[in-house]
Amino acid sequence: MLFLLLIAATAAHADPIELTTFEIVHNEDGVQLSFNAHFDLPRGVEEALQKGVPLHFVVEANVFRERWYWLDRRIATASRAWRLAYQPLTRKYRVTFGGLNQSYDTLDEAMAVLRRVGAWKIAEAAQVEEGARHYVEFSYRLDTSQLPRPMQIGIGAQAEWALSVERLQRFN
Repeated sequence: MLFLLLIAATAAHADPIELTTFEIVHNEDGVQLSFNAHFDLPRGVEEALQKGVPLHFVVEANVFRERWYWLDRRIATASRAWRLAYQPLTRKYRVTFGGLNQSYDTLDEAMAVLRRVGAWKIAEAAQVEEGARHYVEFSYRLDTSQLPRPMQIGIGAQAEWALSVERLQRFN
């Protein structure tokens, strides 16, 4: 019985976001990143959303050129941010990205927008040196610093609010 509780506790602390697709394409247009994340909102996070607390998701990608003689050189940085909010009067979910708003009837439809990015240009072709080795540091997370201040105090120790995934991948 104790063994099963230990396994359940370990599974609860595992990364809740899984990248089902993660692809970096380097061509004459530059470096493009595509990903598909699979995750569900934990119960406490979803309850906060239903009570009118907007959630902010941030994805960041840093492109580095490897150097043997010094620290690796950052050649490009890109980020995107989404705001997910529930509108109780209309019973719709609203996703805001770059000043554009879109409403959805269900949470699953709204989350589908947050989970997938295709052909996102993270570096120009001129920034990538031919023959050098490069890599991308990627992170996708729920930005708890955007939550109302009273909520930020209590969620530091709660694992359900730590929605994040990081990945490092090399490309030529």
